[in-house]
Amino acid sequence: MTDLLTHAEYAAIAGDLDFPSAPFIDGKFRKGAGPMMATLNPATGAEIAKISTAASQDVDLAVTKAREAFEQGHWARMHPAARKDVLIKLCKYITRRKRELAVLESLESGKPIRDCEEIDIPETIHCIKWHAETADKIYDQTTPAGEDAMSVIVREPVGVVAAILPWNFPLLMLAWKIGPALAAGCSVIVKPAEQTSMTALRVAELAHMAGVPRGVLQVLPGDGPSVGEPLGRHMDVDMVSFTGSTETGRRFLHYAADSNLKKVVLECGGKNPAVVLADAENLDHVAAHVVNAAFWNMGENCSAASRLIVHRDVKAPLLERMLARLREWKTGDPLDPANHLGALIDADHCAKVGAYLTGKALAGGTADGPFVAPTIYEVAKADAKAREEIFGPILSVIEVASTEEAIAVANDTDYGLAACVFTANTRQAIRAARDIRAGTVTVNCYGEGDIATPFGGYKHSGFGGRDNGLHAHDQYTELKTIWIDLTDPAEGDNIG
Repeated sequence: MTDLLTHAEYAAIAGDLDFPSAPFIDGKFRKGAGPMMATLNPATGAEIAKISTAASQDVDLAVTKAREAFEQGHWARMHPAARKDVLIKLCKYITRRKRELAVLESLESGKPIRDCEEIDIPETIHCIKWHAETADKIYDQTTPAGEDAMSVIVREPVGVVAAILPWNFPLLMLAWKIGPALAAGCSVIVKPAEQTSMTALRVAELAHMAGVPRGVLQVLPGDGPSVGEPLGRHMDVDMVSFTGSTETGRRFLHYAADSNLKKVVLECGGKNPAVVLADAENLDHVAAHVVNAAFWNMGENCSAASRLIVHRDVKAPLLERMLARLREWKTGDPLDPANHLGALIDADHCAKVGAYLTGKALAGGTADGPFVAPTIYEVAKADAKAREEIFGPILSVIEVASTEEAIAVANDTDYGLAACVFTANTRQAIRAARDIRAGTVTVNCYGEGDIATPFGGYKHSGFGGRDNGLHAHDQYTELKTIWIDLTDPAEGDNIG
């Protein structure tokens, strides 16, 4: 655990920050051709900095530099062990600046500083380091080809990658993408969310300082039409890795179809169930996990368990324990380490979440500007709160009468990203985990696995690949078969 500072100490760090404020292209910050964009503090609405944004001509320049770097091979053909060393050096630079990055992340995203310090920054470093260590440990293959031939199956970096980031976990999603992509030898162009550009810009600068060559990691702040779409349609971008809404993810599939059929990997939304069966043990334990699953990061989490599907026999005692737990979840200034919940990202998102604050709530149901109290509603399974992705601190409780009904309700959604099941019966747990159509199912806990386990979804939650684990490297590489004829030419050939 990180030793947290006081509220006053974090505020002092915030007042002394140097804000990166321009696109990072070809190894340096340079003014973009787009308009200046204000980045705001979600908690106060105050302007943090003005950022020079990129436009289509900057996208063209960045892609050209990324392609040049890739073809020159200073990174793509560097020995994997050498790439590993550079990325580990980047981790050391991030570690030295971790407190500054944590405060910058909290200021720009509204995330509680305690989460930035204890979760996001350590996991960002761990993710990049883990993928760096795999660079010289993933083996290629041969196949049984008989005495007259040898086949070699090799991985090659896919080329120029566009990484499109969300605003809810700016640093961690950056790491999920650049970790495996850079380890594989790709050139990466990052498009951060408009609301949260600065930590990605800072990491790109640190990467260059660590030895990542010019053009290999570039960051283009700006909006979707000016940066995201041109990257998605660019004929010289080989792949897009996108994390964000399902609606926007669909657009990248269209962009790929309309351009060069680039590879597209999508990690999109979720309406994830926490299924509590009648025999669930230790309801205090269950309550702690469900509260965390629903409200961590203000519910601005694609894997948030926003549906509690609970057997009627345990609903009342479980809700009693959950309501008691909620008293510990304080909402307020993100830079105050006493607060578990910070501010929603911006006014538009506050309005969207606020539209669901209707009816009689078991807890919460109120908003104070960007601060929404953790809220629990008991609803029917067809209610909009139980079917639509809210992306805020609102939990829908749905009562069921059997295990079969619980699984049916869990699967009654367009999404399939994550789920959790609580039961004392091992056989029932395994059957439920198999029957729920989601990319990650946890048993008797809430979570996403760890860096070694693939993360992604079924149905509208995902497409084309997985983040994390060795599987993440697959999406940033192409497979090539090299077939070698070993017959003696003097003996003739067997053709015909």
